[in-house]
Amino acid sequence: MTADSPLSNRLDDDDYPAYTMGRAAEMLGTTPGFLRAIGEARLITPLRSEGGHRRYSRYQLRIAARARELVDQGTPVEAACRIVILEDQLEEAQRINAEYRRAEAERAAAEG
Repeated sequence: MTADSPLSNRLDDDDYPAYTMGRAAEMLGTTPGFLRAIGEARLITPLRSEGGHRRYSRYQLRIAARARELVDQGTPVEAACRIVILEDQLEEAQRINAEYRRAEAERAAAEG
């Protein structure tokens, strides 16, 4: 297997749905029911295998782990999911804002 083979690319892809529900729950130290609950709350939407089984990516597992931290601290599942969604939206808005500021600074420097 070479570094640029299709399998290697999938293994490096944070969005590749590599984990079954059982394995994902085991990795997170939680239950499949928790994963179903955060799916119902629309925090993550697992892809489905050809047989209809849920499959999770590393990115989705990181999101689920953050929700689990909040639930472990006593936050209801639905609220934890909303908090994680808002945190993600805030991070994205801050990234976009920083890009705009950087572009504006470059434009101002080029003008004068």
